[in-house]
Order: sequence, then C-alpha cells, then structure tokens
Amino acid sequence: METEMSNMKSEVYDYYKGQSIFITGGSGFMGKVLIEKLLYSCSDLKEIFILMRPKRGRVPESRLEDMFKLPMFQRIREEKPEVLKKIIPVQGDVTFDGLGLSGDTLDRLLKSTSIVFHMAATLRLEANLKDAIDMNTTGTKRVLDVCRKMTNLKVLVHLSTAFCYCDKEVLHEKVYECPHNPHDLIRCAEWMDQKTLENITPNLISPHPNTYTYSKRLAEILVRNEYPNLPVVIARPSIVIPANEEPLPGWVDSLNGPIGIMVGGAKGVIRSMLCNGDYRAEVIPVDMAINGLILIAYTEDQNKTESKDVPVYNVTCSDTKKVTWGEVLELGKEIAYKYPFEAGIWYPNGSITTNKIVHTLSVIFFHWLPAYFVDFLMFLLGQKRFMIRVQTRISDGLEVLQFFTTRQWIFRSENFQVLSSKLNPKDGKTFSLDMDSVDNGEYLKKCILGGRQYCLKEPLTTLPKARMQLKALYILDITAKIVLGGLLFWSLLSALHLKEPFLSLFERNEISIMAD
Repeated sequence: METEMSNMKSEVYDYYKGQSIFITGGSGFMGKVLIEKLLYSCSDLKEIFILMRPKRGRVPESRLEDMFKLPMFQRIREEKPEVLKKIIPVQGDVTFDGLGLSGDTLDRLLKSTSIVFHMAATLRLEANLKDAIDMNTTGTKRVLDVCRKMTNLKVLVHLSTAFCYCDKEVLHEKVYECPHNPHDLIRCAEWMDQKTLENITPNLISPHPNTYTYSKRLAEILVRNEYPNLPVVIARPSIVIPANEEPLPGWVDSLNGPIGIMVGGAKGVIRSMLCNGDYRAEVIPVDMAINGLILIAYTEDQNKTESKDVPVYNVTCSDTKKVTWGEVLELGKEIAYKYPFEAGIWYPNGSITTNKIVHTLSVIFFHWLPAYFVDFLMFLLGQKRFMIRVQTRISDGLEVLQFFTTRQWIFRSENFQVLSSKLNPKDGKTFSLDMDSVDNGEYLKKCILGGRQYCLKEPLTTLPKARMQLKALYILDITAKIVLGGLLFWSLLSALHLKEPFLSLFERNEISIMAD
C-alpha cells in the first residue's frame, strides 16, 4: 500500500509546480506554517514572495534568516535546504498605499504572481478602531488594488475569521450584509481623530465585542465586491491552536488564545475563567487549517463552474470531533499534572464558571491578592516587581476571550468538509484534514509540551525537576488552605462570640479523660 501510494501522482503538488506565490502576513503564526508546508510538500513551486516590513531596525532579509533558524524549519534544513532560496522577501506594508511597493520589485510581483494568500492582520482583539480599520479593512483594500493589476492571477485567498458575524446564531458559508459601508468607515478612520473615534466605537461596532471581528467583517464586504472580476475566495478559520503533526507536533510560537490560558493555568497564575463548560470549543490545529488553505486555492482554481456568489469556506472541525470547554479543562489538567511547567506561582487547580459573582470573587482572592503579595515580597527583597503587571494583562485577555467562551457557536462547513473527498489517497494523506483520527488526549499533550518547549523554552529534560516543584506546591497549597480555613473559622467564632463555648468542649473532654 505504501509503495503504491509513493508511486501515485500528487495532483496538488503538480498544481503548485512552477507557481509564483505572494503572501502577506508571512511572519505570523499561520503565515510561517503556510510557508513551511508549501516549501516542504510543494517543493517545485517557482518562488514565494513574502511581504515584510523592517522591524526593530532589522531589514526583511535579516528577519527571514532568523525565521529559518526556528525549530519549525528543521525538517527543511535537514532534507531540502535548497528550497529556502525560493523565498523572496519583499519590503512593504499593508498600511501603505500600494503596499509600499514600487519600481522593479512591484513590476516583478505583478507579472509573476499567480496565487495570493492575504493573511496580514492585527490580531489584537483590544486594538483601537483606527488601527484595526487601517490594518484589517483598508489593508485588505490595498491588497485588492495591487492584485487587480496582476496579469497572471489565478486565485486570491483572503483569510478572515469564523467569528466575524457575532449576531448570527448559525454561520453559513456565505457573506452576510453589514449595516455599514466599509468605504465610509475607511474614510472615517482617516479623517476623524482617535479620541473621537474611541468615544463612538462601542455604539459603532455593536453587536461586535471588539474591533478585530468588526474590521474583518468589513473586509469581507470589500472582497465580496471584487467577485467575479477577481478570482477571490474567503477562508474563515475558527480559533487556531498548536499543530497536531506539522511542522512539529505541538508547534506554537506565541501565548495568544487558548494556549496562553493553558500555560497560565498550568503555572497557577490563572485560577478562574468565565466560561460555559457545556459549550463546544471551536478550535482547529494550525496544520489542519493550513492544509485547508492550500487545498482551497487548488480547488477554486480547478473549479471551472463559476459560482453566483463569492466562494466561502468555514475552516472548522467537523461536529463529530468537537469537544466542550469542560472536557478540554479536565483533560488538560490531567495532562498538565503529568507534564508540569517549571517554577509555577501556585499549584495549578483552576476552574471555569458561568457565575459572574463566583468568578469575580475567585479573581480577587486567587488572582489579585497573590499578585500583590508576590510584588510586596519582591519589593522587600529589592527585586523588580512584575506580578501585578502580569495579572493586568491576563485580566484584559480573559475579559476579551470570555465573549467567545460563554456563547454557543454553530459554524456550517459543508464546503470545507468536502475538500478532502475530492483528493486521491496520496494528497489526502499529505494535506490531511482528518481530525476524526486524532486522539484528543494525545493532542492536548502535544499542545502542553509545545507551549512548554517553544514558547517558554523549557526543555523536556527539566520535567523531573518540575514534578518535584509541583509536589512542593501541592503540599504548600493544602497547608495554606488548612491555615486559611482555620483562621476563617476562628474569626467566625469570634464574631459570633462562640470561642469560649467551643474551647470549653475540649476542656470537658480533657477532664473526662483524666477522670477515667
């Protein structure tokens, strides 16, 4: 069977052969995984242009060199180092008109590019509206303006989000109308001062909980309006989480989203979260999402029957594989105890609740009071204080995320689910979308170890030490609870004037024992 499959022709590989690809947002989490997957599994592509801006005084070429040193590019460095030469950094920015491109660079891009993946966006949910519009909405308009001039463009995949229609109970694979014209909002963000814009933001973006989902919804309207004059397609991933297999099991490069909550909980920093444990976790591993994007571009270009409306794909797991937040928590706890993180602040034993009062009390007693206590100790020791700052960031992050964890989301993904059915066995394996075969426990283990190794830089060799620290924290946790419980009980007796009657019980017992 393996021999037969190895001799089988890869239609997806042949499609990407000789293609010139343009990627915006290539330095982001999903962008890097897309680049790695294309280089590894579609090695005969001609070139990949990556739009990159200078950052911290470093030019794109220098940033690219550092990117290739990441663990996620290890298999390419070892097996196919020559394909790295196919990456061409293009200095530019989606916040500049014409993407900041000009001269020979722009001419080459316009003449050569056949496939575009527009992934650049600000993912900060709490970003001010001016920045979110400029990056996510106007940035998309600028990309569309450039793509309109490309002479060999076959397909443009626009990366959106499955959460951009917060007012829809069921999200189908189509673009819904928006109460605002994106061009009006673009002009508004250009001329209105930031303070005035911030004052009207809550009413303007309602019912959206943040500027990110609102600006991405506006961007979808811009993309839809280009169809069918431009070969555009919209891909909407749900919450993207660490890799299942590629480029590395558990690969993740930031603490954004659920992985940050996992790490915070495992470190004992996050003790409570407002979340409905019965609701399904709308998440998808990054390698499955990237395989989906590659197949979407391939499928849409192969599709000879032009659809009436712009093609849309909700890049989400099938209903049969979705688990609840409660199941994720319990399974995650079990795995985190087996594979603990180093130097936790407290024993990891957080919980979720839908009761705002219980959550608020938990945050006060288990988030803020320990944070002030730790910073006070740092002050006494003459060390730099950090815990209150950390808890402030965590509090802001949890407040933003709770909108998504206290609601039931129903995403219909028929278009996405049938992608793999059109593939031959070889392509089905190489660009797998099969989440049903993934063991939840094993995958969560990969996520936790991935966050441990790639985000916190804690090698697996430190696990024995971390387990000893976990045992010490457990004893400390139990001791603290006993002491605190005793103090509260004693305070209650004092408040109710019951200390003397309570002590007299022990005095009588002592007399009775001596008499015997």
